[in-house]
Amino acid sequence: MNSLRLHSAFGLLLRPAAAAPVGVSTSVQGLRAFSSTTSSRSAEASPSPAPKPKAWIPNPTPFVPNVQTFLSLIGRDLKSHASKFPSWESLFSLSSEQLKELGLEPPRTRRYLLRWRDRFARGEYGIGGDLKYVKDGKAILKLVEKVKSPELRLRYVVNVPEGKEVEDLPLSQQVKAKGFKVRGIDKITGPHVLPLKGGGTAVIKVSEGMWEHKRGHKVDGGERRRAEVRFKRGVAERKARREAQGLY
Repeated sequence: MNSLRLHSAFGLLLRPAAAAPVGVSTSVQGLRAFSSTTSSRSAEASPSPAPKPKAWIPNPTPFVPNVQTFLSLIGRDLKSHASKFPSWESLFSLSSEQLKELGLEPPRTRRYLLRWRDRFARGEYGIGGDLKYVKDGKAILKLVEKVKSPELRLRYVVNVPEGKEVEDLPLSQQVKAKGFKVRGIDKITGPHVLPLKGGGTAVIKVSEGMWEHKRGHKVDGGERRRAEVRFKRGVAERKARREAQGLY
Protein backbone atom coordinates (compact mmCIF):
# COMPACT_ATOMS: atom_id res chain seq x y z
CA MET A 1 0.00 0.00 0.00
CA ASN A 2 2.80 2.36 0.93
CA SER A 3 4.64 1.60 -2.31
CA LEU A 4 1.54 2.47 -4.33
CA ARG A 5 1.20 5.83 -2.57
CA LEU A 6 4.85 6.70 -3.21
CA HIS A 7 4.53 5.72 -6.87
CA SER A 8 1.50 7.94 -7.35
CA ALA A 9 3.22 10.86 -5.59
CA PHE A 10 6.32 10.56 -7.83
CA GLY A 11 4.03 10.40 -10.86
CA LEU A 12 2.39 13.69 -9.93
CA LEU A 13 5.76 15.38 -9.47
CA LEU A 14 7.12 14.13 -12.81
CA ARG A 15 3.96 14.97 -14.78
CA PRO A 16 4.51 17.95 -17.19
CA ALA A 17 2.65 21.17 -16.40
CA ALA A 18 -0.71 21.46 -18.11
CA ALA A 19 -0.94 24.05 -20.83
CA ALA A 20 -3.25 26.95 -20.31
CA PRO A 21 -6.66 26.62 -21.97
CA VAL A 22 -6.75 27.86 -25.51
CA GLY A 23 -9.64 30.21 -24.82
CA VAL A 24 -7.88 31.89 -21.90
CA SER A 25 -4.60 32.57 -23.76
CA THR A 26 -6.51 33.90 -26.76
CA SER A 27 -8.54 36.25 -24.61
CA VAL A 28 -5.43 37.60 -22.84
CA GLN A 29 -3.68 38.24 -26.14
CA GLY A 30 -6.81 39.97 -27.44
CA LEU A 31 -6.99 42.24 -24.40
CA ARG A 32 -3.33 43.21 -24.82
CA ALA A 33 -3.80 43.98 -28.51
CA PHE A 34 -6.96 46.00 -27.76
CA SER A 35 -5.26 48.04 -25.03
CA SER A 36 -2.27 48.85 -27.25
CA THR A 37 -4.55 49.81 -30.14
CA THR A 38 -6.71 52.00 -27.86
CA SER A 39 -3.70 53.78 -26.37
CA SER A 40 -2.26 54.49 -29.81
CA ARG A 41 -5.59 55.81 -31.04
CA SER A 42 -6.05 57.99 -27.97
CA ALA A 43 -2.55 59.39 -28.45
CA GLU A 44 -3.38 60.19 -32.06
CA ALA A 45 -6.76 61.67 -31.16
CA SER A 46 -5.51 63.84 -28.26
CA PRO A 47 -5.31 67.44 -29.47
CA SER A 48 -2.05 69.30 -29.39
CA PRO A 49 -1.80 72.07 -26.77
CA ALA A 50 -3.52 75.23 -27.95
CA PRO A 51 -1.20 78.15 -28.68
CA LYS A 52 -1.05 80.80 -25.98
CA PRO A 53 -3.41 83.67 -26.88
CA LYS A 54 -1.82 87.00 -27.58
CA ALA A 55 -2.24 89.78 -25.06
CA TRP A 56 -5.23 91.94 -25.85
CA ILE A 57 -4.17 95.51 -26.53
CA PRO A 58 -6.72 98.15 -25.46
CA ASN A 59 -7.33 101.29 -27.46
CA PRO A 60 -6.10 104.66 -26.20
CA THR A 61 -8.72 106.94 -24.67
CA PRO A 62 -9.18 110.72 -25.02
CA PHE A 63 -7.74 111.17 -21.52
CA VAL A 64 -4.88 108.68 -22.15
CA PRO A 65 -3.95 109.10 -25.84
CA ASN A 66 -0.32 107.91 -25.80
CA VAL A 67 2.47 106.11 -23.94
CA GLN A 68 3.87 109.27 -22.34
CA THR A 69 0.53 110.19 -20.78
CA PHE A 70 -0.12 106.68 -19.48
CA LEU A 71 3.27 106.38 -17.80
CA SER A 72 2.98 109.89 -16.40
CA LEU A 73 -0.44 109.18 -14.90
CA ILE A 74 0.58 105.99 -13.07
CA GLY A 75 3.58 107.74 -11.54
CA ARG A 76 6.63 106.22 -9.81
CA ASP A 77 8.84 108.03 -12.34
CA LEU A 78 7.84 105.59 -15.09
CA LYS A 79 7.58 108.47 -17.56
CA SER A 80 11.39 108.46 -17.68
CA HIS A 81 11.13 105.11 -19.52
CA ALA A 82 8.72 106.39 -22.17
CA SER A 83 11.41 106.44 -24.87
CA LYS A 84 11.85 102.66 -24.50
CA PHE A 85 8.38 102.02 -25.90
CA PRO A 86 8.21 102.94 -29.60
CA SER A 87 4.44 102.44 -29.80
CA TRP A 88 1.27 101.89 -27.78
CA GLU A 89 1.25 98.23 -28.87
CA SER A 90 4.73 97.62 -27.49
CA LEU A 91 3.74 99.09 -24.13
CA PHE A 92 0.91 96.57 -23.74
CA SER A 93 2.56 93.52 -25.32
CA LEU A 94 6.07 93.25 -23.86
CA SER A 95 6.59 90.53 -21.25
CA SER A 96 8.25 90.95 -17.88
CA GLU A 97 11.51 89.48 -19.20
CA GLN A 98 11.49 91.91 -22.12
CA LEU A 99 10.85 94.82 -19.77
CA LYS A 100 13.83 93.67 -17.73
CA GLU A 101 16.01 93.68 -20.84
CA LEU A 102 14.89 97.26 -21.50
CA GLY A 103 16.20 98.26 -18.08
CA LEU A 104 13.01 98.58 -16.01
CA GLU A 105 14.35 97.96 -12.54
CA PRO A 106 13.75 97.03 -9.74
CA PRO A 107 11.33 94.09 -10.20
CA ARG A 108 8.58 95.86 -8.23
CA THR A 109 8.56 98.57 -10.92
CA ARG A 110 7.87 95.97 -13.61
CA ARG A 111 5.14 94.36 -11.50
CA TYR A 112 3.55 97.76 -10.95
CA LEU A 113 3.53 98.52 -14.68
CA LEU A 114 2.12 95.07 -15.56
CA ARG A 115 -0.61 95.49 -12.94
CA TRP A 116 -1.65 98.85 -14.35
CA ARG A 117 -1.60 97.45 -17.88
CA ASP A 118 -4.07 94.75 -16.86
CA ARG A 119 -6.30 97.27 -15.08
CA PHE A 120 -6.38 99.58 -18.09
CA ALA A 121 -7.15 96.68 -20.44
CA ARG A 122 -10.14 95.77 -18.23
CA GLY A 123 -11.41 99.35 -18.31
CA GLU A 124 -10.49 100.04 -14.68
CA TYR A 125 -9.22 103.59 -15.09
CA GLY A 126 -8.19 106.15 -12.56
CA ILE A 127 -10.01 109.45 -12.12
CA GLY A 128 -10.91 111.02 -15.48
CA GLY A 129 -10.07 107.93 -17.51
CA ASP A 130 -13.61 107.55 -18.85
CA LEU A 131 -14.00 111.17 -19.99
CA LYS A 132 -14.69 111.57 -23.72
CA TYR A 133 -14.21 115.29 -24.32
CA VAL A 134 -10.56 116.07 -23.61
CA LYS A 135 -8.41 118.68 -25.32
CA ASP A 136 -4.68 119.07 -24.62
CA GLY A 137 -5.02 116.99 -21.47
CA LYS A 138 -7.83 119.14 -20.06
CA ALA A 139 -11.49 118.20 -19.58
CA ILE A 140 -14.41 120.49 -18.71
CA LEU A 141 -16.97 119.38 -16.13
CA LYS A 142 -20.45 120.86 -15.79
CA LEU A 143 -23.15 120.53 -13.18
CA VAL A 144 -26.50 119.11 -14.29
CA GLU A 145 -29.62 119.49 -12.17
CA LYS A 146 -32.86 117.75 -13.07
CA VAL A 147 -36.08 118.23 -11.17
CA LYS A 148 -38.01 114.98 -10.98
CA SER A 149 -40.61 116.30 -8.53
CA PRO A 150 -40.94 119.13 -6.00
CA GLU A 151 -39.28 116.83 -3.46
CA LEU A 152 -36.72 115.16 -5.72
CA ARG A 153 -33.85 116.82 -7.55
CA LEU A 154 -31.01 114.98 -9.26
CA ARG A 155 -27.61 116.65 -9.48
CA TYR A 156 -24.60 115.09 -11.17
CA VAL A 157 -21.50 116.01 -13.17
CA VAL A 158 -21.18 115.76 -16.96
CA ASN A 159 -18.15 116.11 -19.22
CA VAL A 160 -18.74 118.57 -22.06
CA PRO A 161 -16.59 119.79 -24.98
CA GLU A 162 -14.71 123.03 -24.48
CA GLY A 163 -16.93 126.03 -25.25
CA LYS A 164 -20.15 123.97 -25.05
CA GLU A 165 -22.96 123.77 -22.54
CA VAL A 166 -24.82 120.72 -21.30
CA GLU A 167 -27.88 121.77 -23.29
CA ASP A 168 -25.84 121.53 -26.50
CA LEU A 169 -25.38 117.79 -26.02
CA PRO A 170 -28.00 115.18 -26.88
CA LEU A 171 -29.48 113.32 -23.93
CA SER A 172 -27.58 110.15 -24.86
CA GLN A 173 -24.26 111.96 -24.26
CA GLN A 174 -25.24 113.59 -20.98
CA VAL A 175 -23.67 110.72 -19.04
CA LYS A 176 -22.64 111.04 -15.42
CA ALA A 177 -18.86 111.29 -15.03
CA LYS A 178 -17.46 108.80 -12.53
CA GLY A 179 -15.59 109.91 -9.42
CA PHE A 180 -17.03 113.43 -9.10
CA LYS A 181 -19.59 114.81 -6.63
CA VAL A 182 -21.55 117.99 -6.03
CA ARG A 183 -21.11 119.73 -2.68
CA GLY A 184 -23.15 122.61 -1.42
CA ILE A 185 -25.13 124.49 -4.03
CA ASP A 186 -23.01 124.13 -7.15
CA LYS A 187 -19.46 123.11 -6.20
CA ILE A 188 -17.97 120.19 -8.17
CA THR A 189 -15.51 118.17 -6.11
CA GLY A 190 -13.27 115.18 -6.70
CA PRO A 191 -9.60 114.21 -6.90
CA HIS A 192 -7.49 116.72 -8.86
CA VAL A 193 -10.53 118.89 -9.69
CA LEU A 194 -10.10 122.66 -10.06
CA PRO A 195 -13.41 124.53 -9.59
CA LEU A 196 -13.88 127.62 -11.76
CA LYS A 197 -15.39 130.95 -10.78
CA GLY A 198 -19.12 131.28 -11.04
CA GLY A 199 -19.86 127.77 -9.78
CA GLY A 200 -21.21 124.77 -11.61
CA THR A 201 -18.03 124.34 -13.69
CA ALA A 202 -14.69 122.70 -13.03
CA VAL A 203 -11.59 121.51 -14.85
CA ILE A 204 -9.49 118.38 -14.50
CA LYS A 205 -6.05 118.22 -16.10
CA VAL A 206 -3.66 115.37 -16.74
CA SER A 207 -0.83 115.56 -14.21
CA GLU A 208 1.94 113.24 -13.14
CA GLY A 209 1.00 110.66 -10.52
CA MET A 210 -2.77 111.17 -10.72
CA TRP A 211 -3.32 107.41 -10.75
CA GLU A 212 -0.30 106.43 -8.71
CA HIS A 213 -0.68 103.79 -6.01
CA LYS A 214 1.46 105.15 -3.21
CA ARG A 215 3.93 102.78 -1.59
CA GLY A 216 3.79 102.39 2.15
CA HIS A 217 6.73 103.40 4.32
CA LYS A 218 8.33 101.30 7.01
CA VAL A 219 7.72 102.27 10.65
CA ASP A 220 10.57 101.35 13.02
CA GLY A 221 12.20 99.07 10.47
CA GLY A 222 9.06 97.29 9.30
CA GLU A 223 7.31 94.28 10.78
CA ARG A 224 10.37 92.01 10.81
CA ARG A 225 12.72 94.44 12.60
CA ARG A 226 10.23 96.49 14.62
CA ALA A 227 10.83 94.74 17.95
CA GLU A 228 14.61 94.91 17.55
CA VAL A 229 14.61 98.59 16.57
CA ARG A 230 12.33 99.59 19.43
CA PHE A 231 14.37 97.59 21.96
CA LYS A 232 17.61 99.27 20.88
CA ARG A 233 15.94 102.66 20.98
CA GLY A 234 14.73 102.01 24.53
CA VAL A 235 18.22 100.99 25.61
CA ALA A 236 19.69 104.16 24.11
CA GLU A 237 17.04 106.36 25.76
CA ARG A 238 17.57 104.78 29.20
CA LYS A 239 21.33 105.19 28.83
CA ALA A 240 20.92 108.84 27.89
CA ARG A 241 18.72 109.48 30.97
CA ARG A 242 21.24 107.83 33.28
CA GLU A 243 24.09 109.86 31.79
CA ALA A 244 22.04 113.03 32.30
CA GLN A 245 21.52 112.07 35.96
CA GLY A 246 25.25 111.41 36.43
CA LEU A 247 24.82 107.69 37.07
CA TYR A 248 27.53 106.81 34.49
